[in-house]
Amino acid sequence: MRPPYDSLEARLAKSPVPISIVLPRGDRIGPADSALRLNLHDQTAVAALATGAIGTVGSEIVEGRVELSGRIRDLMAAAQALLQADPAQDEHTAWWRQALSWYVSKTRHTTAKDSQNIQFHYDVSDDFYALWLDPYRVYSCAYYREPGFTLAQAQEAKLDHICRKLRLKPGERLLDIGSGWGGMLLWAAEHYGIDGTGITLSKNQYAYVQKCIEERGLTGRVRVLLQDYRELQVDEPFDKISSIGMFEHVGRAQMPTYFATLRRLLKPGGLAMNHGITAGGVDNTELGAGMGEFIDRYIFPGGELLHVSVALHEIGKAGLEMLDTENIRPHYARTLWAWSDALEAQLSRARDILTAQHGAERGEKVLRAYRLYLAGCALGFEQGWVALHQILMTRPNGQRDGTALPGAQCEYPFNREYIYAPPQAGATPVRNP
Repeated sequence: MRPPYDSLEARLAKSPVPISIVLPRGDRIGPADSALRLNLHDQTAVAALATGAIGTVGSEIVEGRVELSGRIRDLMAAAQALLQADPAQDEHTAWWRQALSWYVSKTRHTTAKDSQNIQFHYDVSDDFYALWLDPYRVYSCAYYREPGFTLAQAQEAKLDHICRKLRLKPGERLLDIGSGWGGMLLWAAEHYGIDGTGITLSKNQYAYVQKCIEERGLTGRVRVLLQDYRELQVDEPFDKISSIGMFEHVGRAQMPTYFATLRRLLKPGGLAMNHGITAGGVDNTELGAGMGEFIDRYIFPGGELLHVSVALHEIGKAGLEMLDTENIRPHYARTLWAWSDALEAQLSRARDILTAQHGAERGEKVLRAYRLYLAGCALGFEQGWVALHQILMTRPNGQRDGTALPGAQCEYPFNREYIYAPPQAGATPVRNP
């Protein structure tokens, strides 16, 4: 076997799943009877496999220059054997690359470009997302409080987990930034009696949430705005703020503005929750091995991941106080596998939906991209290349008295018992009756 195929063959031999690689001229690496097979039609894919650039291989699959046969879970198992380095430890950490990354982030995250990026992703097709999301269409990490939870149960548990952390009470004004298909707004309104306002840049999601509000009889108590978070102006700040799965779209250069906006919109002493994906590496600006480029090109244009330490730094600079931080990374791996399995079980239906929306060629590319994206991200969370942090914060009110705990400067009790412990006998229920 000629180089660079020697090292490739050695790495494939370590794969926990047998894989067969058919090269452009018909040569084969691996067993001929393998259930997992990649047929390569050009040298770009050959070079990517030889160097461990699995994200580039993914791009070749999306574009049809590599044909995939076999289970997507098996492909992810084999992908680990192809890697030559930890994708979370990006080698591009020189100061000038960091500076260039900041400049690119600044130019990519204008209000107009962010609107385009959000619509590129979230307006693919509501029916397509509905195939593999839960009934609330919660498109973020679920919370498997009990091992036997279904995806739907885990998403409800996540929504409730956030509501408990925010100590929501009837009549409080809640702002949900990046409100998606309205899961947080609807759950908080119906179970905690809040007055909710959501904002989104997705036209599809905006229309869907408006319909849900009317159908559930929540008109007047819940509303949604088609607007950029930076442009939201209010006469009175909100009691509580949730931001679920929005943080990833903000961009490194806009982090000061993002957290300053949260502070401006939050009343003194109020609580805010930032639930978002964070980088596994401290210095990398995106996942290596071509995975960051794949996600930026096909899934989340303009998306950027920051290490949790960077987020905490920006929170402090904005004049907010971090109260509690929880990493629920393994929960996202399980969530993504649930999404992936649901999509894989309905590929024919998904293909029909996307073809009707985008045409046969474009629809097929979108389907390939999402198959690889969901399974690849599940692998990434399993391996710790990325994480998911819930960061609870407050805007201190500057008062030393008048709180349950002297010096608290907010309503947070500075313990976690209220989040996890069930209500005591005779105690006031957390939820509305």
